[in-house]
Amino acid sequence: MAREQQGWTIWMTGLPSSGKTTTALALAEKLAELGYAVECLDGDELRRHIGSGLGFSREDRLENVRRAVYVCSLLNRHGVNAVVSMISPYAEMRAYARGQLSRFMEVHIDCALSECERRDVKGLYAKARRGEIPLFTGVSDVYEPPEHPELILHTDHSGVEDNIRQLLEALRSRGLS
Repeated sequence: MAREQQGWTIWMTGLPSSGKTTTALALAEKLAELGYAVECLDGDELRRHIGSGLGFSREDRLENVRRAVYVCSLLNRHGVNAVVSMISPYAEMRAYARGQLSRFMEVHIDCALSECERRDVKGLYAKARRGEIPLFTGVSDVYEPPEHPELILHTDHSGVEDNIRQLLEALRSRGLS
């Protein structure tokens, strides 16, 4: 009987437009090139497909994370690495994910708010500043940066290739085989 390999969950958290999705997609592509089973789970896509009835209250955001964690647990159980890009602004959300997923790596995608606003092609920060979007993370709702993430990537100071190199090194040092 073949030994089952449990997958990892690499949870990328950060402000809107900080580079979470760009980094997650690049990591997933690299892991696939290296022969790993991998699935990228983007917060916007998850909300659209399995959280469409949820709003942006603290409770709804936590429920969205619970659903994402459930999907990750299914993938991980079958040997698939899940690369998650979700704002997940509250520490309790990420603590919940860490507590539920045995092979979990939290990555803080750290980027200055001014740079996130500059990158915002959807204009969401401007709408939030005009009061058109209530509870917008970084403007009218809090973002609690991780206190002890396994890795911090400063996407306003380093490029995608360097970030992927750092991610792979961190995963290998934690036993990605």
